[in-house]
Amino acid sequence: MSTTYRPNNPLDREREFTDNVESRESLGKVFEIIFLLGLLVGLFVLALLIFDISKDGLVRFFSPGFLTETPSRFPDQGGIRPAIIGSILLGITVILTAVPIGVGAALYLEEYAPKTWWTTIIEINISNLAGVPSIVYGLLGLGVFNYLLGFGPTLISGALTLSLLSLPVIIVTAREAIRSVPDSLRNASYGLGVTKWQTISSHVLPYAVPGILTGVIISVSRAIGDAASLIVVGAVSFLTFNPGLFQRFMALPIQIFSYITRPEAGFANAAAATIITLILLILALNGIAIYVRQRFSID
Repeated sequence: MSTTYRPNNPLDREREFTDNVESRESLGKVFEIIFLLGLLVGLFVLALLIFDISKDGLVRFFSPGFLTETPSRFPDQGGIRPAIIGSILLGITVILTAVPIGVGAALYLEEYAPKTWWTTIIEINISNLAGVPSIVYGLLGLGVFNYLLGFGPTLISGALTLSLLSLPVIIVTAREAIRSVPDSLRNASYGLGVTKWQTISSHVLPYAVPGILTGVIISVSRAIGDAASLIVVGAVSFLTFNPGLFQRFMALPIQIFSYITRPEAGFANAAAATIITLILLILALNGIAIYVRQRFSID
């Protein structure tokens, strides 16, 4: 019967321990370098894309009327005002619709729902829905909002479809944020005779707000930049008026798609300028969300 060798000399044990620590530190350095290289590659590709887009689109972006006029069939004329207004309305509607529903669902699953096989199935399905392609949500929105509810190819149909697209991410990240709140905080509140809802509203949610807003930033940015679901729902690429909630609508991703499919060279510059506008819009919304997160975070 074989036995494992264990050194009895204290110096040998100390030397073995030192060798193990050094090997783990060396392995950690290797992974640190690999992760750093991955970060640098991602930043390099991002900088390259921004440089290429800026080179082609800045002149068109600063041209008179590009942000304030309606589209034109000539590449050097017209603007993208209806698309900007449409994207802003889509983003606001998604936030007003998906955030309360998503946070409410996360609170119910974490604080109220019993741990049964039924809730387990719901949790698994929500996690799976976060990885479903956006065009599938577009088909769902087409069937439910366009035809079943009779909204037609309007902005409200597109906004509700994007809300469905955003819900799984918001629910998953909100649940993780709520779960990270220590139970000692809840128990201390209950010990003072505070009700469950008062504990959630005054203790749990304030501590979970930073994590919840992180999920909101990710989901809303994905929704505003999505084109596949909006194409299926019925977004158009040419409007001469500002869209309303129950009217036909444009969005910046649809405008970009329309520009890059046209053969004239000038439309490539217009597409690059529209991409710059979309990036700035997403950065503005993210900046607002980050400010709110920092404003309400508890150190």
